[in-house]
Amino acid sequence: MPQLTTKPLAFFKPDAKQPRQHYTEADDRQLGESMKAHGQLQPVGSKPDGTLLWGHRRLRAALLAGLKDLQVIITDRQLTDTEIRLIQLSENMHRSDLTAHEKWLACAELMCMNPKWQLKDLAEHLHLDPSMLTRLLSPSKCIEPAQAALRDGKIGISDCYAISKVPEGEQAALLAMKLSGASRDAIEQAGRTSRTRNVPAVKLSRVKCALSSGVVIVASGEALSLDDLIEALGEAQKEARKAREQGLDAKTFQAVLRDRAKAR
Repeated sequence: MPQLTTKPLAFFKPDAKQPRQHYTEADDRQLGESMKAHGQLQPVGSKPDGTLLWGHRRLRAALLAGLKDLQVIITDRQLTDTEIRLIQLSENMHRSDLTAHEKWLACAELMCMNPKWQLKDLAEHLHLDPSMLTRLLSPSKCIEPAQAALRDGKIGISDCYAISKVPEGEQAALLAMKLSGASRDAIEQAGRTSRTRNVPAVKLSRVKCALSSGVVIVASGEALSLDDLIEALGEAQKEARKAREQGLDAKTFQAVLRDRAKAR
């Protein structure tokens, strides 16, 4: 059984490979003063030799505040490298402690350490939706300047995700757009245009969308492309929300749209 005990600060050894690498001394000092005034609210965790598993910031704060010791949970079994990384990443993943760049590096490392894993495996361990992992790992598909911009806080993980969707030869242009002040939506639109530029547009007069919920949506019109369908569904959703705010039911909503279309 893991044991809770108190150890002097000299007992602890930071793990140089732990995900969190960026600290703000002012914030750490503030945490240290809070610990001095109110006590240590959460114990740190370590291996029997003192190597920290979690609580690196609490150790830094204690050192800055001049504290003498920390409460610690010491593990009683040998942990694999994967288990250690999962413990360290899980502690910070759902908080603001890690930067997007740090989260990417930590997730990428775990996937490399476990080549048989799929995204859903890592998602289950971290209690995250697989779609979130797709975004967090998107910098791996980006050119180095985009990765550096993420590290420096010039772009966000959503921007990397948008950039990663186009071939590497076209990523520099999207990055330049973002660094010049373009919004994420503008980057997405530019990327979408790039991806479809050389793809022949197949058009249909009727598109049937059978959803997993059992609902079937049918769109009909003159020569509908996929982009036309996306735009039409977006407009329909907007109109449906407006009708709901007005207190209309589905039947009345359908009639209103039909009459409006006839009047055009």
